[in-house]
Amino acid sequence: MKNSISKEFYEYKHSRMRRAEAKHGLLFILPWIIGFLGFTLYPILSSLYYSFCDYSVIKMPVFTGLKNYINLFRDSTFLTACKNTAYMIILGVPLTTFFAIAISVILNSKRLKHTSWFRVIFFIPTLVPTVVACLLWIWVMQPETGVVNTLLGYIGIKGPGWLASPAWAKPAFILMMIWTCGNAIIIYLAGLQDIPESLYEAAEIDGASFLRETISITLPLLRPTILYNMVTLVIGVFQWFAEPYIMTQGGPNNSTMFYSLYLYQNAFTYFKMGYASAQAWIMLIVAFIVILILFKFLKFGESNN
Repeated sequence: MKNSISKEFYEYKHSRMRRAEAKHGLLFILPWIIGFLGFTLYPILSSLYYSFCDYSVIKMPVFTGLKNYINLFRDSTFLTACKNTAYMIILGVPLTTFFAIAISVILNSKRLKHTSWFRVIFFIPTLVPTVVACLLWIWVMQPETGVVNTLLGYIGIKGPGWLASPAWAKPAFILMMIWTCGNAIIIYLAGLQDIPESLYEAAEIDGASFLRETISITLPLLRPTILYNMVTLVIGVFQWFAEPYIMTQGGPNNSTMFYSLYLYQNAFTYFKMGYASAQAWIMLIVAFIVILILFKFLKFGESNN
């Protein structure tokens, strides 16, 4: 009898302590919960509602159903922004990934001396403030006096107008993406150093070339790192705003009118908040689909064997 009473008392005391711990824990995370509800969840749900409304900030929202979504796909500027963003994802992301992996493999080589200095050199561009980097690239890409065209002139090539040319403006932004891939290089280097050296030694004994080692060992084992960097790069392209806004304002002839820049213009220049909210939700869905394709293509979660 005494044992059962003491057991019940112990369980009651233990449950009381657990409730007190839960209460204290809830009090500690309450500021975060309030912030999440007020500054994250509420704006998300509000933007979903506004996407179905005619809303211009200065007037009350008027529910219009799918009108904003239908009008977006009839908007030539919106379709141009989609094409420009797709161009950067289809060409810019793979090219940036290729150069980042190639540089990382070279810097990871034991035959190369002073690799720490090279790593610092490639990482420095990521530390440059966005505005400063944009002004620097405007100067670098000048048609007559820019560094790029001057170097091309030394080998007998007349450089294009770059940012002033509808055909060359997006390639100029791809060059800028490659220039700022220092973060990806550091992450790739960390992934390369996790690959066992014994695999390369075994491949050398079997007479494998450097190219064969890269294809059969490096790339398969680096796949999760490649996926991470490509996903973050794709998300960055969808959110690309500061660079085109500072450097070209979407020109020339809307050739650098990227998705987030046009979204910003609709929201804060034309004050079409409902229209911009619909555009934001389309971006979320498309980005989610693109990332799912990347996960499927790179077979995330599957064995490397």
